[in-house]
Amino acid sequence: MTYADIVFTGGRRGGRAFLADGARGTAQAVAVTAGRISAVGHDLSELIGPRTEVVDLAGRLLVPGFQDAHVHPVWGGLDMLRCDLAALGTRDEYLARIGAFAVEHPDDAWVLGGGWQMSAFPGGTPTAADLDTVVPDRPAFLPNRDGHGAWVNSRALALAGITRDTPDPADGRIERDADGHPSGTLHEGAMGLVNRLLPDEPPERLVEALLLGQQHLHSFGITAWQDAIVGTEYGDAGDPLPAYLAAGASGALTGRVVGSLWWDRSRGLDQIDDIVARREAGTAGRFRARNVKIMQDGVAENFTASMLESYCDGHGHPTGNDGISFVAPDVLNEAAVRLDALGFGLHFHAIGDRAVRECLDSVEAALAANGPRGNRHHISHIQVVHPDDIPRFRALDVAANMQMLWATLEPQMVELTIPFLGETRAAWQYPFGDLLRSGATLAAGSDWSVSTPDPLAAIHVAVNRQSAPSEWEGDYPPFLPEQAIDLGTALAAYTAGSARINHLDDTGTIAVGMLADLALLDRDPFEHPAEEIGHTRVVGTWVQGERVYTA
Repeated sequence: MTYADIVFTGGRRGGRAFLADGARGTAQAVAVTAGRISAVGHDLSELIGPRTEVVDLAGRLLVPGFQDAHVHPVWGGLDMLRCDLAALGTRDEYLARIGAFAVEHPDDAWVLGGGWQMSAFPGGTPTAADLDTVVPDRPAFLPNRDGHGAWVNSRALALAGITRDTPDPADGRIERDADGHPSGTLHEGAMGLVNRLLPDEPPERLVEALLLGQQHLHSFGITAWQDAIVGTEYGDAGDPLPAYLAAGASGALTGRVVGSLWWDRSRGLDQIDDIVARREAGTAGRFRARNVKIMQDGVAENFTASMLESYCDGHGHPTGNDGISFVAPDVLNEAAVRLDALGFGLHFHAIGDRAVRECLDSVEAALAANGPRGNRHHISHIQVVHPDDIPRFRALDVAANMQMLWATLEPQMVELTIPFLGETRAAWQYPFGDLLRSGATLAAGSDWSVSTPDPLAAIHVAVNRQSAPSEWEGDYPPFLPEQAIDLGTALAAYTAGSARINHLDDTGTIAVGMLADLALLDRDPFEHPAEEIGHTRVVGTWVQGERVYTA
């Protein structure tokens, strides 16, 4: 008799495992031997030997390890090491924290950090004048929670040479006051005017940030993820790729990670050879770079999400601004054809309905040129999707990579998005239910540090279309409740669905032969009311049978 290394069992106190298979099945016991699942059944007591670790499920739910299909843990970890504003929510709280951080770090040449919410400021745009009151003596650069805008002080504007005569870059906008002077918020590509001046982070600090971010993800039951931007100097934090290679080579990387190599929108098709070279050098331990990330547009709140029709002015009148497509459609189509032929998975950022359509069109061009190649392309965010494009996800085998936490009414949605989309488009947002009914493959991710990496908070929103208790921001009704999905589907998206687009085919479900990447919840959310899903917590996380987190 070969005994198991671990047996998870419901025993007399109940508890079960959610298998995340096609039938959404469950089992009362799971055995793990040599890092893989060796048995699934009702009673596995015969596999318990003198050295077997027995985990009593005790009314709780065992699930496959969650997989975050769109996340930035190096930058999230770096935010935790810098002036982290993510837990705060008002202008005064932000200024107090920034001022205290500046005092605590007098030798820092720049005050760096971020995580502020646009809804804390009129029009979503904080001012340099406010920031000057707490950081008058040195430059400050603080991206917001979604990373599509930054708050800077007067010293940073002066160092960058940004004045009323500075033109907006093609892929961004400088927020200005009534006289045309820069007011202190930089949108999209305009952030590059300042962040190109920031001091480089030492390589060892990026590794420290990665390991801090990794532990944070493990605490939420996340065992694998797709880092949505590597192989670039995009943003102010440096390139995460060397940190992954170092941690992978040393064995410190315990999660399984797929890296999405950045498509530089300032360049054209000539960068493909560079991307191929980064892929060839981009494997170490549990890390591999195998996808390409193409950011096709910005975000709706600053009017850079790419729309089929122009934004409204808040009173239902068209403005003439329909956002920005960062990559010209003809270039996007040719890039998709060539990258697909080279075996890359395409990982698109698309918020607006025009951006979603352009990304689908590019995959259609790749299929026409190359035929099906199994590269598992996917589109992240999918905030506004034209109804005509819903069935194209299944037809083109493009996965819908959902950031489920965002599909709710909260101040930013109510004040900065819905009025400027108009009634018709506002009803096309986050159409998870329609995508499910159309037969699309669903995957899920958090975009942390844009928002919490907690899968259960996101799943709460997917099922209820209301904010999770930990994220509650006002007493709002469910947002487009017809687009809700059931708990089993949401769990499967965050496990098996994400495993599919990560090409981690021996993970994502609980079945004999699969790697023992597992998470144990503190309750069985199927046995509680749907409005309590967000109260669920992770109490243990295992990667390949090794415990990496205990509550």
